[in-house]
Amino acid sequence: MTRITPKTALLLTLPPLLWAGNAVVGRLMVGTVAPLTLNLLRWLLAALILLPLGWRVLRRGSPLWQRWRRFALLGLLGVGSYNSLQYLALQTSTPINVTLIAASMPVWMLGVGAFVYGERPRASQILGAALSLVGVLFVISRGSWDTLMQVRLVTGDLYMLVAVLLWAGYSWMLARPGDASAREWHWAEFLLAQITFGLLWSSLAAGAESSVREVAVPLSWPVLGALVYIAIGASLVAYRCWGIGVASVGPAIAAFFSNLTPVFAAVLSAALLGEAPAWFHAVAFGLIVAGIVVSSRR
Repeated sequence: MTRITPKTALLLTLPPLLWAGNAVVGRLMVGTVAPLTLNLLRWLLAALILLPLGWRVLRRGSPLWQRWRRFALLGLLGVGSYNSLQYLALQTSTPINVTLIAASMPVWMLGVGAFVYGERPRASQILGAALSLVGVLFVISRGSWDTLMQVRLVTGDLYMLVAVLLWAGYSWMLARPGDASAREWHWAEFLLAQITFGLLWSSLAAGAESSVREVAVPLSWPVLGALVYIAIGASLVAYRCWGIGVASVGPAIAAFFSNLTPVFAAVLSAALLGEAPAWFHAVAFGLIVAGIVVSSRR
C-alpha cells in the first residue's frame, strides 16, 4: 500500500482543521468585509509575512520566470479562484454546507485524474471515497436521516462546487512529475511564487467587486484577528502542509484527508457552543479514516 507515515498523516490532517476554522471565520465576516476584498487582504498579508523568507524567488534570473505560465495557473486555481469562490459561497451558504460540498473532493480528484491525466481510479479508491462521504453525511445529518433531508442547496453551494473542481486541478498540478513541485523549491519561495500571481487575479476580482458594490474594511480587533488567522493559519501553514502531503502520497489519497474538514467544523462548533461530542462524530471519524486506509491500498 502507499506509505502514509505519521508525519504525512499529520501534514494532511492539519489543513482540514485550519480550513474548517477558515469557513467559520468567512461566515462571521459576512456583512463586515466584502468576500473578494477579504480574499485579497488575506493573501496580501500572507505575502508580506512570507516576503522576508522567499524574496529570492522574485529576483531576475529566478526559475520562477522560466515557469511563469505554470505558476500563473497555480495562482489562479489556488489563491485566486478557490478562496474567492469559497468566501462568495459563504455569503449565502453556511459553513456546514460549504464543507459538505468540499467533502466531494475525492470524487472530483479521481475524475480530474482520469479525464485530464489518464489516471484510472482503482476500485479501492472508489470504495474509499464512498466510505468517507458516508462519514461526512453522518456529521451533516447528526445521525438522523430526517435532518439530512432538510439540507438545501443555494447559490453559494454552486460557487463551492466550482471551487472544489478547480482545487482538484490545482492539487494534480502540484503532484505531476516534471511540473512545478513543492519538492523542487524552498517552501517559502514556492508559496510566494503562487501568491504573487494569485494576488494579480485576486486584485482583478476585488476591483470588479468594488465597481458594483460599496467596499469598506472596518479597522477593529475582530477583523484584524480574522485576517491574521486566515493569512497565517489557513493560508501559509495549511498550504505548506498540503503541498508537502500531496507531493508525498499523491492528490488522490490526499483528497480523502480533506473529508475531515466538515468533521472538524462540527467539532469546533460543538466546542464553541459548549456541547460535548456526540456518537456520530466518532462514527464519522471511523468511516473517514477507513476511507483513507482503503483508498491507499494497492
